[in-house]
Amino acid sequence: MSKVRICTFKNNLFLVGLIFSMNASIHVSNSVAAMLDKTLTYCFEASPAGFDANQAKTESDFTASAMTLYDRLLEFERGGTTLEPGLAESWDISKDGKVYTFHLRRGVKFHSTPWFKPTRDFNAEDVLFTFERMRNPDMPFRKAYPAEFTSFHYSGLDKIISRIEALDEGHTVRFTLNTVHAPFLFKLAAPARAILSAEYAAKLLKEGHPSDINWKPVGTGPFIFEQYVKDATIRFKGNPEYWKPNEVQLSKLIFDITPDAAVRIQKLRANECQVVTSPRLTDIPALERDPDFHVLSQTSFNMSYLVYNTTHKPLGDVRVRRALDMAIDKQAIIDQVYEKRAQIAVAPMSPLQWSYDKTLKDAPRNLKQTKALLTQAGYPNGFEISLWTPPQRSYNPNPRLMAEIIQSDWKKIGVKTKIVSYEWAEYVRRALNGEHDALLIGVVINIPDPGDWLRLLSCTQIDSSFNASRWCNPSFDDLSQRAAQALDIAERIRLYTQAQKIFKQEQPFTPIAYVTDYQVINKHVTGFKINPLGPTIFSGVGLSTPVQVWNK
Repeated sequence: MSKVRICTFKNNLFLVGLIFSMNASIHVSNSVAAMLDKTLTYCFEASPAGFDANQAKTESDFTASAMTLYDRLLEFERGGTTLEPGLAESWDISKDGKVYTFHLRRGVKFHSTPWFKPTRDFNAEDVLFTFERMRNPDMPFRKAYPAEFTSFHYSGLDKIISRIEALDEGHTVRFTLNTVHAPFLFKLAAPARAILSAEYAAKLLKEGHPSDINWKPVGTGPFIFEQYVKDATIRFKGNPEYWKPNEVQLSKLIFDITPDAAVRIQKLRANECQVVTSPRLTDIPALERDPDFHVLSQTSFNMSYLVYNTTHKPLGDVRVRRALDMAIDKQAIIDQVYEKRAQIAVAPMSPLQWSYDKTLKDAPRNLKQTKALLTQAGYPNGFEISLWTPPQRSYNPNPRLMAEIIQSDWKKIGVKTKIVSYEWAEYVRRALNGEHDALLIGVVINIPDPGDWLRLLSCTQIDSSFNASRWCNPSFDDLSQRAAQALDIAERIRLYTQAQKIFKQEQPFTPIAYVTDYQVINKHVTGFKINPLGPTIFSGVGLSTPVQVWNK
């Protein structure tokens, strides 16, 4: 961990003398230590559901757990999408593409905490525990502490992996797959594939407290969990034994949970935070002019979209969906909701994604044609539906305004819209039950592979919150499955392109915007990069000068 010398401060002897002369109640050594302490505070928007990365569902949960406390067998380069070795130093793939052998890194330490003192280094036993827990409902720890592993099942790994074995005295792990799966390595690098400690899990199971794995976490990552004050703060300290020592540049990392975007900016200006997430777009111009801050932006693997519940009449009729889609003024949404800082979305995946079909076009807005489509579908006088809108999300800075624009557009073609709002957990729960008609939602894809985008429409995901349209098209699913099993990249692109064309013909949802991510940092923050795959990452992040943090 980096150290800061006293000589960082000019006239430090004068400073010490001044403190003595003021008869301060704090010892000089403590005052200097406070100024030298490289503590960074991050203001972000949501309380975590826990710190077990395998259970995490949201970007805020991934940030607070997966990317801060843990490592994976493989990682994506910080700020990019290229695969790099993680807890696996290297790997081999069999000729038939079904067997992956990972050679594990030696000497990696699990965190030492007040609740757990590891007696051994990371090894294959930890990999087996992590994956068996996610894929096997009868595994003892999972039976003692039932949990949902949403990301694991969404990725299809529960069906893709046939067997996992430890080899070479615990330094090698072999995965055998049921079928060829081209994006398998990418899926192992997803945030929720964090490796947990089997030794710690055994201790919790023996003590009868298995749920502590979610609230008293132990990982191998760059930061060690210290404390969570519900809905207020999360405290971490730098990991002095991290296997990548240059990646730990902070002695303390504090997450300040601040749901209000305006308050986050106030705290930034008061130096109560040095990094803020999801600033209000209206605040960005002033922040860009302020020399005390750097405004970072990144086009990311995200999309904001409007879902049609195809099991609710009349949304099961493709003519109705096309009419609703055609009536929406996407440019007005980009201008008003996103302050012109987003791109109109057309395809069901980000334009950053390879295989994105650039030939897809939206039908021109034509209210006469939309009314003709509704008449053909048997609704010449329109109809009435509900339009659900979530709380503010990273991919939607003003959901209410977006809903009102869509409501106004649909009114012009005779469709009456009732806007419905719920807090986030209730919103997701009701959507999972299929209670909505139309639903505003968004997605941040954590791996750069087209298959994860198209699984938003998979027949296998109808009973999950992911396929909120409840649309199922066997031809679409067949193309997606064949593409995942093809090792030739040109063939995969051809199949994914065909699938995107089916999507555009059927319009189970309306893509609205590809959103630019913004994060604002204090000018003294170093090494910070926006992650195009979602979660905020603090490994490699430091401070050029110590930051005085009060009341922390």
